[in-house]
Amino acid sequence: MSSGTVRVAAIQTTSVILNAEATVAKGLDLLAEASAQGVKLSVFPELFVPLYPSNVWAYTAGRFDGFDDLWTRLWDNSVDVPGPQIDRFISACAEHDMYCVLGVNERESARPGSLYNTMVLLGPEGLLLKHRKLMPTLHERLFYGIGDGQDLTVVDTPLGRVGGLICWENRMPLARYALYRQGVQIWVAPTAEDSKGWLSTMAHIAIESGAYVVSVPQYIPRSAFPDDFPAQLPDGDKALGRGGAAIFEPINGRAVAGPLYDAEGIVIADIDLGRSLAAKRYFDVVGHYGREDVLLPPL
Repeated sequence: MSSGTVRVAAIQTTSVILNAEATVAKGLDLLAEASAQGVKLSVFPELFVPLYPSNVWAYTAGRFDGFDDLWTRLWDNSVDVPGPQIDRFISACAEHDMYCVLGVNERESARPGSLYNTMVLLGPEGLLLKHRKLMPTLHERLFYGIGDGQDLTVVDTPLGRVGGLICWENRMPLARYALYRQGVQIWVAPTAEDSKGWLSTMAHIAIESGAYVVSVPQYIPRSAFPDDFPAQLPDGDKALGRGGAAIFEPINGRAVAGPLYDAEGIVIADIDLGRSLAAKRYFDVVGHYGREDVLLPPL
């Protein structure tokens, strides 16, 4: 288990909607900006490349007609993992000596068809983790296949043990517990959730896991959508996602940076992994507080 201080960042940003190349270029610029501020782990939002299908408009995809153009453009601008866009982020991680968690629409070009809501952990060494969301939420099921659960993995990096879940997967106690068992120290939570209740969930996970939590939603203003966006959007200028990026410490579940609302920005904190060990002296969810003998059969 690593110790010491690590500078981490929640990069709250807006996709260049339905444009993978421009979104990747924007992400690489933001990595360089974070690196210039001494950041060693940067976390991007859920489905940053190239679009999060907001429930404000995406629920209408349940029709057979009317979404073929959107689907085609989304597929064309999705990401193979591994693939060339991922390689560009790996090269940037090597250049800046840092690690990156990235949310992408994942496709399999060798077998065209389904898309997946995927989170990747990248570093100078390459692709360290690919996790597909276990259970897309409500309208998301119109766009994404389900994950097979074989990738619920914590990765031991020079910065510490990094793991996490995507958006409302974080509400799944057994999924969380599978990662707690692996000694996670830095919990990453790419998301599209911008409610105050979500921040309470993140604070709870920090306390429950004894890990620092980096929560990163998108900020999605109405103006980000291109004029030729092939789906009906709501009238008005109200943002489709307010953000709320924040970083939480593990003893009291206190936000040590953020939340940031209604803007793009980089939320940064220096996290002391020694506090993770101290937190587990008080409450170790898989140790002296685990009681798997009573509550769970062996996994």
